[in-house]
Amino acid sequence: MKILDFLCREAIVTDLETRGKKEAITELVNLLVKAKKVKDSEEIVKILMEREQLGSTGIGQGVAIPHGKTEIVNEIVAAFGISKKGIEFDALDGEPVYLIFLLLAPVEAAGTHLKALAKISRLLKDKFFRQNLKEAKNPEEVIRIINEEDKY
Repeated sequence: MKILDFLCREAIVTDLETRGKKEAITELVNLLVKAKKVKDSEEIVKILMEREQLGSTGIGQGVAIPHGKTEIVNEIVAAFGISKKGIEFDALDGEPVYLIFLLLAPVEAAGTHLKALAKISRLLKDKFFRQNLKEAKNPEEVIRIINEEDKY
C-alpha cells in the first residue's frame, strides 16, 4: 500500500488558512467534498471531532493524523494540508501542528485503515521527510516528495 494510492491529489493544500483544529479539519474535508470523494462534510467533521475527543491525533513533532471510519466513504481516502503558521491541535508534545494527514475509511475496512495509519506514521517519523513536506510550495511538490519516500 502506498500513500498516493489513497491520497486525493485534489485535496492537498500547501497553505492552510486556519489556525484552529476544527477549522483545519473542516478545510481539508471541504477539499474532499470539492473533489467529489465525500458528500456530507458536516457528518465527517462530526466523526473526526468525536475521535479527537477520545484523544488528540496530534502525534507530536508538528504532525497530526485526524482519522475516522464512516459509511459515507466506499474506499480509504486522505487529504493533506500544510500550515505555515502552525495550528493549535492539542498535540501530545504541546507543540503546534504544521502537517495534517486526514484519513477516512469505510467502517468495514478496519485492517486497511490501520495499515494506512501505520504507513503515514512511519514516513512522518523521518525528520527530513517532515521538513521537505513543510517546505513544499505546491501540491505537485508534495506528491513528488511522498512518491520519493514511499517506495516500499
